[in-house]
Amino acid sequence: MIRVEAFFDTWKAIRQDTAQAVEDFPPAEFDFKPVPELMSFREIARHILDAGHALTGVLNDGFEDLASCRQLFKDYAVPLAADAEPAALAAALRDSLALRTSQMLQKQPEFFSGLITRMDGQRVTRLEMLQFIKEHEVAHRAQLFLYLRLKGIVPATTRRRQAKQ
Repeated sequence: MIRVEAFFDTWKAIRQDTAQAVEDFPPAEFDFKPVPELMSFREIARHILDAGHALTGVLNDGFEDLASCRQLFKDYAVPLAADAEPAALAAALRDSLALRTSQMLQKQPEFFSGLITRMDGQRVTRLEMLQFIKEHEVAHRAQLFLYLRLKGIVPATTRRRQAKQ
């Protein structure tokens, strides 16, 4: 059994690196995208924020069918301007997960083992859904890291590893 506290501790570390990537990227190039078909750095960072905040919000509020509450996601949006400065976006990323973590850690263990229906119709536990949301962030964080690399910036995770060597 995964301990919920440990789960959120790892997510906080992931989110810290996501927010750090936002702070490390050159503000003047926040709308950079390597090719026109891809999301910009800003759009990816904002997507991580909005998706994570909305999905954890509806889970926290007890919704059990995420496909049917999809129209509610906009009600769970973080009140942050689309063109927010990098520092504000990084702070919102940190604050959002801190809020959701504090809310979730007040739940009883049974809450996390309760079944819900994902947007694709698959039945999963709430903890499995939270893992899905965390993995979604990791995938998009990798995109942010690639964009950093394209600008010649070493991501925080690599800087830490290099510092230990």
